[in-house]
Amino acid sequence: MKLQLIVIFFCVMAVPAVILTWYSGEQVLRNSEHAIAESSLAELNANRELIEHALNNLVQNTVRLTSTHVFDRIRTYDTFMELNSSYSTVSGARAVLQELLNLNRTNEGIDSSFFHLSDSDYVISTDKGIKKLERYDSIDWISDALSRHRGIAGVWYPRKLDSGINVMSYVLPLNRLSTTTRGVLVINLKESQIGSLFHSAGTGQQEYMLLNAEGMILSHSDKAKLLQNAAEQPVVQDIVRDKASEGYKYVERMGERLLYTWSRSGKLGWMNVNIDSVNTLMAGSHAVQRDIMLLTAIIVLCGTVLAVILATWVSRPVRELVRAMGARSSLGTGIIQGKNELNFLDKAFKRMQEEEEVLNRLLQVREQDAHNLAVHRMIRGETAPQADELFPDKYFMAVIVSIDRYRNYISKTNPETRSYHRYHIISDCEDIFRQEGIRARSIYHGDGCFVIVLNFGFSDEGSPVAAIQTALNVARKQAGQLLGNSVTIGVSSQADRSEMLADCVSEAMEAIKQGMVVGSGEILYWEDEAVRDKKYIYPVHSERRILNFLDKGDLKGIARELQIIGNEIRSADYVSYDNIVFIYYQLAGVTMKHLRENNVSTARIFTGRGNIYATLAAMDTLDELEEYLYEFFDEIVQYFTRSSGEANHHLTRIVQYLKEHYHKEIVFEDMARDVGISYSHMRRIVYELTGKSLNDYLNHLRVERAKELLRNSPLTITQIASEVGYYNAQSFNRFFKKFEGISPSAYKMTQIE
Repeated sequence: MKLQLIVIFFCVMAVPAVILTWYSGEQVLRNSEHAIAESSLAELNANRELIEHALNNLVQNTVRLTSTHVFDRIRTYDTFMELNSSYSTVSGARAVLQELLNLNRTNEGIDSSFFHLSDSDYVISTDKGIKKLERYDSIDWISDALSRHRGIAGVWYPRKLDSGINVMSYVLPLNRLSTTTRGVLVINLKESQIGSLFHSAGTGQQEYMLLNAEGMILSHSDKAKLLQNAAEQPVVQDIVRDKASEGYKYVERMGERLLYTWSRSGKLGWMNVNIDSVNTLMAGSHAVQRDIMLLTAIIVLCGTVLAVILATWVSRPVRELVRAMGARSSLGTGIIQGKNELNFLDKAFKRMQEEEEVLNRLLQVREQDAHNLAVHRMIRGETAPQADELFPDKYFMAVIVSIDRYRNYISKTNPETRSYHRYHIISDCEDIFRQEGIRARSIYHGDGCFVIVLNFGFSDEGSPVAAIQTALNVARKQAGQLLGNSVTIGVSSQADRSEMLADCVSEAMEAIKQGMVVGSGEILYWEDEAVRDKKYIYPVHSERRILNFLDKGDLKGIARELQIIGNEIRSADYVSYDNIVFIYYQLAGVTMKHLRENNVSTARIFTGRGNIYATLAAMDTLDELEEYLYEFFDEIVQYFTRSSGEANHHLTRIVQYLKEHYHKEIVFEDMARDVGISYSHMRRIVYELTGKSLNDYLNHLRVERAKELLRNSPLTITQIASEVGYYNAQSFNRFFKKFEGISPSAYKMTQIE
């Protein structure tokens, strides 16, 4: 009790403090992130306005130069020779050059500028002087720049000079509003000048970039990325597509949390983007959070000491009282040892309740077992004393619910699941018939069969045939949904004495056997043998042809004969279950005899297949028999093929397929068709030549690839699991540990060491 009180007091005092600390810390970080983002965005807007102001000054100075009519001095000289023909013409050209130099000096960061008179063969530039067009850098790019020109304003065009310097060229075509001269004035502003204007004063800046409307990088902290498309970074691509004028976003990249802020220029259409390290920006906020956590730890420690003191003081009277009662009680101290003293009386009372409940459960189980035993005895034709109590009405019917393809069902489920299914089918069937006003008792009869004994009497409305049919439909549907597998239901004729139940069960079992022909998942009613044709059939000619095809290795011919046999059985007016099983027994037996007569070892061919005749007898439908016998002949043909040395060739194709598709979900049946052999043959080849099952070999390939990635790549365990074909890390860990003996994370640590 003392310990429990300590825990209670501790939780009352410490847990709220811890929760409050966590919540306040999260709020501090969240509000800090918002404030820092807003501050970074405001700073980015200031930088954008500074860039716009600087570029606007350059544009105004350039426009002002065109209005001085200095270019009119050379407008009549279309050739370099004319320009140098006299002192006056040279003076006019030098005047233009001087104005360009003055413009360069007026605006900081200009690399060079030049003027080209329309249709002339020379250029006046600040970097190379007055040169013939053919001796100057190519100006063909001007046409591309002006292709997007609208109005009288110039355009900005990013490019890289022949000297290797990245510039933003302002291209201004002279217009008739300012001068009669026709030409183009180009001012080359250094990209580094824009970068200096785009410098953030924040301590967490990692990189900046300036993008045009199409997403091309005009300025960047990494000069190698200039004039590239920003789509290489998905986050930046999303920002470019966003129509908002400004904003910010937090992003995880390469294990680091980053803040992206952006601001779009309304005048130029450009976008300023800044990338900051959140860890650096929020260093102060994290320090505050650590201080809060330290203070909380001190409070929790003090609260723990106080909780111990309070618990000792509060629990002392109760502990002394219970100790005294325990010493006198016949229950002894075993009940209270290591438990809360206040539970002493409660435990004693609960012990009596538990003993009573156990007795009641035992009585119920005994009663249920007695009823089940009585039903078992009745369906065996024995007399049961509880018969009148269980079935007070006059009329009886037996219903058999059989799980189709029972062998497949067993292979897919474990014993616990099958036991759970049996319980639900028994209880559900009884409830379904009870809702229709019919008494029903269900028992499990073994081998996937359930026996339901129906008991009913005639009412004013007559026989409950419709009610039974409705209940059977519901039972079939619910059982199929529960099992994930179809069921076939056989129904006997009606009897008026409980002594006839054994005959009813036999009739229902006979009805089930008719599913061999009509197919699985049906409700089948017993028919009187008097209306049945007793004629037996056997395909003698097909038997001989099958053996001939087997000697030739013609599997398609065998498949045709099996189809002929199946069609003959289906077309017969009536063929009994025993006749069908006999036909396929005989085909298997004749084939085995034929192989032995030809000195072929059947043991080597059918290793692991088990008792062939027992398997055939367990088949539910004609389709299953045909499929099984086809696989039977396929194994024989494939055995002959393997003996001729083709097994290694098939294995090479199997391994190649697995290596190409190991990282995907592989359906082995589809894989066998791609390789060109049957699924059973493919499994046998892999096991015989590698010593591993097909599934183990696939997982072996995946684990080997995973080891390589663990050694040589920075991917996480989850990413590697997905890369090599596992849907989740748990499956990956299980198979990796199976083959390597250690987990993937432990393996990765050994490689690092």
